Amino acid sequence: MGGRGLHQHAGGAVTAPADADVEAHRPELLVHCYRMLGSVDDAEDVVQETMLRAWRARESYDPGRAALRTWLYKIATNACLTALRGRARRPLPSGLGAPDDDPSGTPLVPAFDIPWLQPLPDARIEDPAGRVVRRGSLRLALVAALQVLPARQRAVLLLREVLEFSAAEVADLLDTSVPAVNSALQRARSALSDVEELEVVEPDDRTVRATVDRYLRAFEVADVEGLVRLLTDDAVLEMPPVPLWYRGRDAYATFMHRVYAMNGEFWRVVRLGANTQPAFAAYVRDGDGFALHTLQILTVPAAGGVARNVVYRDPAVFADFALPATLSS
Repeated sequence: MGGRGLHQHAGGAVTAPADADVEAHRPELLVHCYRMLGSVDDAEDVVQETMLRAWRARESYDPGRAALRTWLYKIATNACLTALRGRARRPLPSGLGAPDDDPSGTPLVPAFDIPWLQPLPDARIEDPAGRVVRRGSLRLALVAALQVLPARQRAVLLLREVLEFSAAEVADLLDTSVPAVNSALQRARSALSDVEELEVVEPDDRTVRATVDRYLRAFEVADVEGLVRLLTDDAVLEMPPVPLWYRGRDAYATFMHRVYAMNGEFWRVVRLGANTQPAFAAYVRDGDGFALHTLQILTVPAAGGVARNVVYRDPAVFADFALPATLSS
């Protein structure tokens, strides 16, 4: 970017970056802060704080030392590190322990005291050049794994491997040394070595879309057998804020029979996108219309089948996605 976003007087003196040029970076900073914090709400707060800090420090910005984008990432990353001090990590249920062994009977009690990982609506992602959202870098399972890392390791991994800043740039961003950056990156890579790796394809890939289409058709008519045929062998189903999760076709089928027995067999779905993954809002028959029930986010690997379904039933998540409470029949 070089000196983009700077204004010069006739005499050549450099002035502060224009507000509009700083504001143009808000969408990508939101994505970065979301990866760091695991929360859309917290990310929005930190980005707003970043904009305020940048405005207050605008006269001290030195374009000869760093591009405007780099300077803003320094402010945002350090604001995230401050925000993370003393905070518990944001997990998915599968990060809390072993899968439940009684999908037909364990009470479904939400745990709102746990700061669950929140999904990011695709509508909030603005990345026409593909620079900020590399394939798979926003998927829920990876963002959940990032939350396990110490905050500075998380920052180094994201800045180096997702945003592709150099080791020297990251050292400057974090006010540390290049050897310290390289060491933190090595430790972060080692800690994530056991993270489930799936070859990720785009949500509009023909195979993915066909799988999702079939899944949604089966879901709407309560066809459990049809759903199960679309699963991978070790498919995972988890339901924040309920701290339970299930693994495998049999457990998935048992639980879905329970869902339909509890709620009925008449459903409507609305396609969405979350974390660059296929997603949908599920509405269940309620009187003459349909009431919002859940937001469901699917992982469909290149090999085919649904490998994971993260099911949210959280009013805060519904609000982030601006989901209507009801649909007409």
